[in-house]
Amino acid sequence: MKLEPKDHGERVAQFRAQILGPVLHAELQRGELLAELRLLSARRFRPPDSDTTRTYSVHTLLRWRRRYVEVGLDGLRPVSRQVGDCLALSEEQRGLVLEIRRQHPSVPANVILATLEDDGRIARELITAQTLRRLYRHHDMARRARAKAGRDDGERRRWEAGFAGDLWHADVCHGPTLKIDGRRVPVRVHALLDDKSRYIAMLRVFGHEREVAMLDLLVEAIRQWGAPRRLYLDNGATYSGVALATACSRLGIKLIHATPYDPQARGKMERFWRTMRQGCMDHMGPQPSLHAVGVRLNAFVTERYHKAAHAGLMGSSPGKAWAERQCNELDEEARHRALTVRTTRRVRTDCTVSVGNMDWELAEAFLAGRKITVCRTLADPQREPWVEHDGRHYDLSPVDPVANGRRKRKKPTPGVDAVDFDPATVLVDRAARRLPRGGKR
Repeated sequence: MKLEPKDHGERVAQFRAQILGPVLHAELQRGELLAELRLLSARRFRPPDSDTTRTYSVHTLLRWRRRYVEVGLDGLRPVSRQVGDCLALSEEQRGLVLEIRRQHPSVPANVILATLEDDGRIARELITAQTLRRLYRHHDMARRARAKAGRDDGERRRWEAGFAGDLWHADVCHGPTLKIDGRRVPVRVHALLDDKSRYIAMLRVFGHEREVAMLDLLVEAIRQWGAPRRLYLDNGATYSGVALATACSRLGIKLIHATPYDPQARGKMERFWRTMRQGCMDHMGPQPSLHAVGVRLNAFVTERYHKAAHAGLMGSSPGKAWAERQCNELDEEARHRALTVRTTRRVRTDCTVSVGNMDWELAEAFLAGRKITVCRTLADPQREPWVEHDGRHYDLSPVDPVANGRRKRKKPTPGVDAVDFDPATVLVDRAARRLPRGGKR
């Protein structure tokens, strides 16, 4: 171990004592001290931890010598100036501004000062906003961003789900803009990440970040792996729609939204995006289509990310941790029921109705002009929609005008059980004073 000064203050004191060496213990006659100090003031010295040299005035050197004679080496230690006490404020006013900061940690100092001045609790121009900021820094109460306001930093803890398949993160990453057929197409990477295993349950590339993309991603992941217990999302429009909330409630998935303006709460997802960018996306170059981008990203995830050791998994890989998943298995019919969406439409007089920018027709002519409920399932976009009306199920089929033009109309023919209904004959019988066919007049 080396014998060294214990801190910067002691190093400065030793430095000052070395400068004063010629005048500290010498026997000087009247006037000789001042002459020696003038000579020292003309020399340049390099202070501790400094990259430049400087000079010291005769007044400063004389003050150092006086303090050394009175106190000793400790008298040459630098004395920090007391700043930030805001002496212009009274004790009551100082306590007020400090209490305001405790209760409102994200409000700017100039807003606090202006409010108190307008309210008459602090005289105008008594202090400046910069002085108030120094007071807050002096008490370790600098303004905190809104993300941290109202929450003690000590409350943030490292956490993870209890098992693989319990909780999935969902998020969107903005990629480069592609030029396809003369059009600029944005790249939006949607992904689902399992919290416990860090496994990417599903990753797809779209040209938008609407809610329907999230639903497609979730349906595909559930079809392949089963449903998670919880889904952890941010507060964007992609994850705040009614359709997603309805589908998750039917599937038994609990939706959890992160605290607004708190990106640290989504750290696991953000860490994956950074890994994906550094390992693949930043090096792809121009691509001809969104499909080409998705193929490359999924190849990176499958062949590199899922097989690599992960620090958050104690050196294990996401692929190995995902093998122990416990997802809720759902049959196809359950997925269809949970992801069935319904909307109200009015049937046209030709028994057609528009669904998904496409015309469909009903075989039941009595529904023409009526309001009906049209249903379709998001679990299978290829499945044809259907109609639910008065507790009954009716099929819809695509309109084929050419086939309809060739179809022969069936003339109504009275059957054996046809109802006897002839208003004209009844009136003729009445005019001729014949007995009604019912036998009563």
